[in-house]
Amino acid sequence: MQTLTANDAKRNFGELLLSAQREPVKISKNSKDAVVVMSIKDYEELELMKADYLKHCFESAKKDLANGDAVDGENYLNSL
Repeated sequence: MQTLTANDAKRNFGELLLSAQREPVKISKNSKDAVVVMSIKDYEELELMKADYLKHCFESAKKDLANGDAVDGENYLNSL
């Protein structure tokens, strides 16, 4: 992944946009990673993956509850 400083990204914004169409670009400020710029296609795919994962987690939790495979949080923490 290409990394640019915030100043370089500002000076070469058009190049940043072109680069981000090919792969995500990391922007750092004050020597610390700040943001990642990515294409809208990559962003939408990432959001879809997150939504699918959350749906899977909820469906799995519903099955566990229906099967009685649940643990009381307070009892679990007390057992630690």
